Parts: sequence; structure tokens; C-alpha cells
Amino acid sequence: MKIATVEVLEVGCELTGQHTFVRVTTDSGVSGLGQSGGWGYPRGVAGVLGELTPLLLGADPFRIEHLWHLAYRVRPFRGNLLSAAVSAIDLALWDIKGKALELPVWELLGGRTRDRVRLHVLVGGGTPDEIVSSVNWAVDEGFTAVKFDPLVHGFEDLSMSQLVSSACSMAAAAREAGGDEIDLIFELHRKLDPAKAIVVCNALSQFRPLFIEDPIQIDSIDTQAEICKRIDSPIATGERLSSIWEFTELLSRNVAILVRPDVGLAGGLSGCRKIAAIAEAHHCGVVPHNFLGPGLTAPTLHLCATIPNLVTMEYLPLDEDKTSSSAAIATTVVRNGGHCEIPEAPGLGISLVEDYADIAPVEERPLSDEGLLRDDGSVAAAH
Repeated sequence: MKIATVEVLEVGCELTGQHTFVRVTTDSGVSGLGQSGGWGYPRGVAGVLGELTPLLLGADPFRIEHLWHLAYRVRPFRGNLLSAAVSAIDLALWDIKGKALELPVWELLGGRTRDRVRLHVLVGGGTPDEIVSSVNWAVDEGFTAVKFDPLVHGFEDLSMSQLVSSACSMAAAAREAGGDEIDLIFELHRKLDPAKAIVVCNALSQFRPLFIEDPIQIDSIDTQAEICKRIDSPIATGERLSSIWEFTELLSRNVAILVRPDVGLAGGLSGCRKIAAIAEAHHCGVVPHNFLGPGLTAPTLHLCATIPNLVTMEYLPLDEDKTSSSAAIATTVVRNGGHCEIPEAPGLGISLVEDYADIAPVEERPLSDEGLLRDDGSVAAAH
């Protein structure tokens, strides 16, 4: 069996404007689908996939590890765009192998370590009352872990006291609504500098979060590790890291941390299973990043089914909205309350529906500084 065609496909998305997929088809007619997690520059990822296509044509799709290294090392330069492209290819090849062998991919990764996968659900809300409503909805749906951003609109221009008070008001509302039976997760989206992050996170610790996510930008591994030592709550980070080497460097600092690899960015299933193993060797948990729809929820679920150090799997309600772009992707993923069932379909269990381009048209989103600036016009945050 050889790779016959490689198609780079664009699928629209309400959250990011568009997703980049690669569909790899063999000369025996077996196709595999892989989604990239490099949503910030989707056309850049598509360009890299186009460059890599000749390398794949005629290759044996079962040689996943070999093709991973060949694609990653064939030319100079590294970074997120390359890793995002390699990740999509990797997922497509695992999908092919599972379908060809008539096994779910988790069976090929060593078998399942659990009977179901616990989820934490992303909810929104800009005020305490809105957060209460969101938490109540999550509880009614059966979720046992809820994640939200406690930083209010305009946080960048607040005094330290106002910043802390407003964040704590949001957290207190969620804790009161959910009670002690619900795990709270505070997602800070890399919005704070280290000095503010230490104060805000330690104030939020009184609400006993399962973890606090990405309080600062991920530019420096050393700073990431140092801040973990100064905050009372567990810190989770890594959704923008793209290689086993970056995660190894972070974990080598010997700090209590949860890692957040994205199967669409950090090397696909091949890369993320290694990251999970490195974390396991440091007694650290894994909370995979997953907010880019059913195309990445499915492979993330296969990863979560097999690793022993999973904490929770991120889950977006939009996956289930059949009036959204999610309807463009057929999936075998089934949520049951606050958990996902282990899928039994061969491969990853995903495919693009025939009229995906009509269901999820690509949306052009020009660059904008909206939400990034302080009142004085300086840059305050980064996406």
C-alpha cells in the first residue's frame, strides 16, 4: 500500500475563521483525515503541507514514525507552522492505519488505560451572574469540571486591587454555584505579566481550583517554571508548545505542573504520546488542549484513552452544535454527561461530510488589534 494523493482542505469555523485539514489517500482507496492545530496562520500551515506533499507521495503510510521524522527534518527551520503541518499528516496516517487494520487508533497506541474519559467543559461569561448561569448549565449537563476566564473586560487597565477583586468575584460566583462537587479551572489566556500573575493566581487559590491555566506568555521556559514555584495552585501550560524538546525543557525544571499538548500542534499522536510519557516520568499530569472542533476532539480522545496520567480532557460544547461548522465533520465521539465514551470505530472515527464546504464556508478574518491594546494605545496582550 502506497500513498496516492494528498489533499489540503480548508473548512470554515466560527471560532477561528477556518481550519486546515489534510486528507491522505492510498492506492488501495483507504483515506485518512488529519486536522492542523495551527489556527493562527492557517494558510501558512497549508503552504507547508503543500511543500511536504511530494515527500509523501508513493510512501508506505504505515511507516508513521519514519515519515514524521522525514517531514520534520527534510529542510532547515522549525516552529509551530511546521509542527502543525506534521501533526496533521501524522493524524491522517494513524487514521489510515486504524482503518486498514480495522481497529480504533487507541488499540494501536497500546490499548486503553480507562473505561471512559473525564471532561472539563469550556464556558463563557463576563459577569458573576453570567458565570453562575454557565456553571449551572454545566452541572445540569453532567460535567464535573468547568473552565472559564475570570479576568473581566478591560482588565488590562485596572489597578492591582481592582484586578484581584474582579477576578475573585467571578471565581466566588462559580464556586458558590458549583459547590465542592465541581472542579473549577481558571483560564488566564497568557494575559498577565509575571508580577501580576503571582498576585492574581495566589488570590484565586482560595477557591481551590483544579489548576490555573497559562497565567503568562509562554515565551520563556525558565519564567514558566519559576512562576510555578511562586503560586500556590497547580499551573497548567503548553498549548502553544510544539515539540517534545520544548516540553522536556519545561519538565526538566522539576516543578509541579500540568502539561497541555495539542495533538494538532505538538506532533500529532506520535508527538503527544511521547510528551505524555515525559510528563509521566516527572510525575506530572496531562490536560490536552482541545478547542478546535470534532476533527481534533476525536484524536485527542484516542490519546486520552491510552495515557495513564490524564487529568481531564478539554471539551467544547460547540462540538455538538449541528447548526454550526461542527456539522461539517462526521464523528463517532459520544459524550455521556461529563465523560466521553471510548470509541470503537476503526481509525480516528472522523470524516468530512460531502457538502462540508457549504456547511462551513471559510471566513476571511483580517488582522486586528481589537482587544490587544491598553487605554494609552500600547500593546497589553497577545492571542
